[in-house]
Amino acid sequence: MKLIAFDLDGTLLTTQKELTPENREALERAAAAGVLLVPATGRFYGVIPQQIRELPWLRYYITINGACVYDALEDRSLFRAEIPWQRAVEVMGWLDTLPVIYDCYMDNWGWMTRSLYDQAADYAPQRHSLAMLRDYRVPVPELKAHLAQVGHDVQKIQMFFRDPELRLRSMEEMKRRFPDLVVTSSIPRNVELNSLEAQKGVALERLAAHLGIPMEETVAFGDDLNDVSMLKAAGVGVAMGNAPPEVKAAADEITQRCDESGVGRAILRLLEKTI
Repeated sequence: MKLIAFDLDGTLLTTQKELTPENREALERAAAAGVLLVPATGRFYGVIPQQIRELPWLRYYITINGACVYDALEDRSLFRAEIPWQRAVEVMGWLDTLPVIYDCYMDNWGWMTRSLYDQAADYAPQRHSLAMLRDYRVPVPELKAHLAQVGHDVQKIQMFFRDPELRLRSMEEMKRRFPDLVVTSSIPRNVELNSLEAQKGVALERLAAHLGIPMEETVAFGDDLNDVSMLKAAGVGVAMGNAPPEVKAAADEITQRCDESGVGRAILRLLEKTI
């Protein structure tokens, strides 16, 4: 076991977005044993909690569902996979026909149409989701026009639904309508669209190749749909006890829930096997 990749929300972090002492101790023990530790998240680097970025053993980050592999020590991207801005505008035009709010990640920050930004509380009532939308999105007069003006490609398109059944139907429709994009979800009510190359599993494979680490010597932890490709790609994929059935089905093992320090418990078990 030379590399451990782990999702943050619902995986390493508790439902209250906290790093438990048990998880921190397990990460510290793994790092002391020479294991490379890699957060793999749907977030962009600047919004990863400070308590994670301050951990002294972390250098590489898989961010935005795999759209970027970031080397924090050298402050550079090792790998990028983005949606052409013209395609993003087409997708957003279709989203305008649905009762949703949407935004995008571009240049490692969030951007959103002002009128949709003002409706955030109606579509994302969870405290954490609402805070993320309000604190890490720049409201612009109209997002499609803004993309056309700046001409920068998009790292992720994200939307929020109020109707759970419409959300599920729309996810299936997006898979048919946008075959060049990956349709996933990481938190309740949301749907996320990335480039086909922007998957956590692809990013993990590319980072491991960059570091000369065989994939069979990697471990991955996750809890939601955007983690499935990583669980399948890793030598050992571990799903959280709080993961939905389709995520557990993609894993080799299942550990305890995020509120029970499931990541830390599994790491300690794996360390016992390899030491």
